[in-house]
Amino acid sequence: MSKSKDPIVRDGLRPRYWERVSLDRMTKPEWEALCDGCGKCCLNKLEDEDTGEVAYTRIACRLLDDETCHCGHYDIRHSFVPECVTLTPKNIGTNAYWMPQTCAYRLLAEGQPLFDWHPLISGRAESVHEAGMSVRGLTLSEFDVPEEDWEDYTVEGEI
Repeated sequence: MSKSKDPIVRDGLRPRYWERVSLDRMTKPEWEALCDGCGKCCLNKLEDEDTGEVAYTRIACRLLDDETCHCGHYDIRHSFVPECVTLTPKNIGTNAYWMPQTCAYRLLAEGQPLFDWHPLISGRAESVHEAGMSVRGLTLSEFDVPEEDWEDYTVEGEI
């Protein structure tokens, strides 16, 4: 498996800022660096209208690069996927419920620490993949599976 360059800039940030700075006081580079590069948020989800329960599928957004687990067109993603949610400190509270349980944005919004495999802790972008916490090599493109069949591709257990 090739190691791709991490598109997230983690140089020049305040040391361990995520432990001392509230989400709404982070700089844009600090906010962006919270992303661990797992790709889980790019999985298509099914939400039960009655219970609000969210089920993840193995069906990924058309823009997810399965090798890097990053959006292939992050800066212009809304041109291709208008419904893609842009997380901000202002909306994380209402969007955290559908974010992965291991997501740094969700963890910090809920007052939890980051995991040791997070690149901000480990110092290495590959640590999320080495820990088995990413979707690398596990996804199918939404172009390959009709939407009415997505329920057949739900992921069991925690995401």
